[in-house]
Amino acid sequence: MVRRLLLVALVVLALVPAALADDVTPTVPPPPVDPSLVLIPDGVSIEGVLVGGMTSDQAKAAVQAVFDQPLYFHFHQRTWWATPERLGGKARLDAAVAQALASPPGASVDLVVTVHGQAARDYVAYLDRSFSHPARDSAVKLVKLRPQISKPRLGLEVEKEAMTVAIVRALRAGERGPLELEATVIQPKRTPQNFGPIIVIRRGSNKLYLYKGERLWRKFGVATGQAAYPTPLGRYRIAVKWRNPWWYPPPSPWAKDQKPVPPGPGNPLGTRWMGLTAPYVGIHGTPDSASIGYSASHGCIRMLIPDAEWLFDHVGIATPVFIVAA
Repeated sequence: MVRRLLLVALVVLALVPAALADDVTPTVPPPPVDPSLVLIPDGVSIEGVLVGGMTSDQAKAAVQAVFDQPLYFHFHQRTWWATPERLGGKARLDAAVAQALASPPGASVDLVVTVHGQAARDYVAYLDRSFSHPARDSAVKLVKLRPQISKPRLGLEVEKEAMTVAIVRALRAGERGPLELEATVIQPKRTPQNFGPIIVIRRGSNKLYLYKGERLWRKFGVATGQAAYPTPLGRYRIAVKWRNPWWYPPPSPWAKDQKPVPPGPGNPLGTRWMGLTAPYVGIHGTPDSASIGYSASHGCIRMLIPDAEWLFDHVGIATPVFIVAA
């Protein structure tokens, strides 16, 4: 009986593990998820571009396409463009898409943009070369013995630092313009309205014409150079102005062995000297009033002393002087 009971117990113990084994279900790990196939939640946007329902690669392509749109510039009647890449702009797409994947439906994600400063400055330097130019003053020439003054031109200077800041700000803000060119207009210094006096000396007729701009102001009789020492023809300027000048003998044969003459009644220059850029030639007064109207000097332009004093007070350094043969 005892042996029978032991045999039954052994049989039962042998069957228990098999029964337990039949009730255990083995655990199988799920297959790995491909990150490239994960979709961004519905309604999510990156910098205004809807990317909901897209994979990360699709979202990057969509945002990059919008970011690559050129930045437009404008100045007066001109419009032109430059790509963000040329301006040094770069969109941080990886970070924006990663944030979009982790965002709740309908979320709006900002796009971070970095700008390479040297690239932006290089482009502004190109704009400076293209648009900046100095102002052009009015100039004078003779037309039929009368002065004709040209029109001036405004200058322009691109504000390089301000323009660089504006480009960086626009790229970071996602703006595409048109961005107005920041530049300063430079006014010319000399215009027809403020040109000042102009002297025209007609050597053949021994006349000096003083113009205020293009308008005749006064006319004077003068003496010019004699045939052996003619007054030079051409365009010159007043280089110096002296009151009560000394006379110094020029390096010319006619003045050999002569001594300087101090200011005073016997000075051959009178009381005023307006030296020209022509060597040793000037406009001056003369105590020899009888020479006025004739070719009598050694190359200078003589005037009556009162006339020379008046002219001296109404012209300045750099006043244009034309000497013509008429």
